Amino acid sequence: MNHFAHPSAAERYTLDRPYFHPLVMERIRAFLKLDGPVPLALDIGCGTGMSTVALTEIATAVIGADISPAMLSQAPAHPRIQYLEAAAESLPFENHCADLITVFIAFHWLDRTRFLAEARRVLRPTGTLVVCHHAFRGQMKENPEFRRWCDDIYYPRYPNPPRNKEPLEDADARRHGFTLLGKERYTYDKVYTPEEFIRQQNTHSNVIAKVEEGTEKLEDIYQWSLETVRPFFVGPTGTFPFGGEIWYLRPQP
Repeated sequence: MNHFAHPSAAERYTLDRPYFHPLVMERIRAFLKLDGPVPLALDIGCGTGMSTVALTEIATAVIGADISPAMLSQAPAHPRIQYLEAAAESLPFENHCADLITVFIAFHWLDRTRFLAEARRVLRPTGTLVVCHHAFRGQMKENPEFRRWCDDIYYPRYPNPPRNKEPLEDADARRHGFTLLGKERYTYDKVYTPEEFIRQQNTHSNVIAKVEEGTEKLEDIYQWSLETVRPFFVGPTGTFPFGGEIWYLRPQP
């Protein structure tokens, strides 16, 4: 199931997902020691174009690709961005044309073997594949008890759909024709009201699966989630840590 193929999910994604991507772009710029923009970057699994727009800070031309027309319909126009509908495992690009390929919050949904073969084909020999993972940490800084809402209340009712969460280690990278140049972690905080926090939660695949499979209505999920989370807020807002890991890979000669 493509959890992000539905128009209502794409609209929620655009409105309520945190825009952390510029932070990661600065990390990429520093790690790769870029002294100027790369000529061409491909953003695979680009969704509604958040990461694609951010890539214009480090690339002259950017192409965002996604398999969901609904998500692409929400992507903002930009003079240096082209969007196209394409699967990560079958990219419609020439061999060795891209200087940089990024995958933001989508790698765990892909067929790794097929995608990595395509990424290696499309990248220039000196190009880089950057994979960025991102997640809500399940914490509220003002109230350690908030973890109980996640572990005992919310996720038992709305579990995450299966995905490949295994890290890509150096041996795995080599097996797919890449060298793992390095990894780094990043963190940041978001301040939300209860309503804002639940709207953010409703952009995730666990909620999308329930709604689009017809198991529950979005309005009911929102009301139940809001009612159960409110007691854990000790003020009008809460501070929630987010973060993830960035992997840098280069094709082997």
